[in-house]
Amino acid sequence: MDYTSLNVNSSTNRTTSTTAAQSSGAADTQDRFLKLLVAQMQNQDPMNPMDNAAVTTQLAQIQTVTGVGTLNNSIQSLAGQFSQMQALQSVSLVGRTVTLPGDQLTVDNGKAAISFDLAGNADAVKLEVLNGAGTVVATENLGKLKGGNQTYTWDASKTGETTNLHYRITATNGSTAVSATTLTRDVVKAVNTSGSTLQLELKNAGIVDYDKVRSLG
Repeated sequence: MDYTSLNVNSSTNRTTSTTAAQSSGAADTQDRFLKLLVAQMQNQDPMNPMDNAAVTTQLAQIQTVTGVGTLNNSIQSLAGQFSQMQALQSVSLVGRTVTLPGDQLTVDNGKAAISFDLAGNADAVKLEVLNGAGTVVATENLGKLKGGNQTYTWDASKTGETTNLHYRITATNGSTAVSATTLTRDVVKAVNTSGSTLQLELKNAGIVDYDKVRSLG
């Protein structure tokens, strides 16, 4: 189980530094605003001084700026905590099988589990298995299927090739083509949190974003 790419501490440090910088920026803005207000009052026309409403309005503005800065700091802090929690939880995915968009086939004991999503009902669905060169090595008619997630077990013993296989689904409803999203199953080898998004390192597909995962096997 590989935890070397999990870097929660660096994420914490970045979040802390960012929050501190934002707090300093908000304080500087407030200080400049108050200095400008004092200077304005000191240099105002004695015959036409600022009324209470104008002073109150400007004070309300600085309060709004300060409030927005505080709210932004709170949101940044929550976002940092959420990222850390997500990273820690994702460690439990190492070694597990996940399903995500893809067309790779993994043959196990002469069988390959196939999953795909149909955008709508189809009265004719065709499965084609291709080798690494892109040549179709097997074709099967899956018949009439309803829209949504579909699963099928393909018998790989009918072909002499069991590695570097891909597949595609062609579906129609009458004369209208029905969109099909092919899905693949892969094993999580490691979790990567060094970038701005959480990523998984998969056995076959390599590095993918965590949000690509449809389900856990």
